Amino acid sequence: MTKRLLAILALAATLLSGCGYNQIQINDEGVNAAWSEVLNQYKRRADLIPNLVSVVQGYAAHEKEVLTRVTEARASVAGMKATPELVNDEAAFARFQKAQGELSGALARLLVVAENYPNLKADANFRDLQAQLEGTENRITVARNRYIDAVKNYNISVRTFPNNLTAMVMGWKAKANFAVEDEKAISTPPQVRFDAAPAAK
Repeated sequence: MTKRLLAILALAATLLSGCGYNQIQINDEGVNAAWSEVLNQYKRRADLIPNLVSVVQGYAAHEKEVLTRVTEARASVAGMKATPELVNDEAAFARFQKAQGELSGALARLLVVAENYPNLKADANFRDLQAQLEGTENRITVARNRYIDAVKNYNISVRTFPNNLTAMVMGWKAKANFAVEDEKAISTPPQVRFDAAPAAK
């Protein structure tokens, strides 16, 4: 009886490993880890924004529309539940991506406005935030590219034979990825460096 049970378990283990079960699990964990890093970097950016808005407001309070857009875009992102399950829901993932894109656009407009204020550009706090933001945008780019690769590997593993049979039985489906039209933005992080402020006359 014991020998028969061991033989059945050994056969089951062989079948599972041969049908890609383990590889799909490994790839799934890779997606989860990459997604966590994407969220960490987006959160880092969101945490910088209130201080950035505050500094800009000190020099350019009348740029109310631009400041409001940044604040509202950040609130929209903060209001979304970015859980690991989000990557399994294509519509929810698209909404998340759209909200992050709107925040990126609002932030870019804010930084363009800052070009018109030499005193703001010379402010030490602003320059520090600008450097932190640039570093964060670069980290976002790296994290997103790693996520894209992880999802590609996972999706291949659940779509190719014989793994796709295991995926079908287990209910595993392809995961959402960043949109193709966003590839240029992914590979080129926003440029937020400013030249030194001109000397006062």
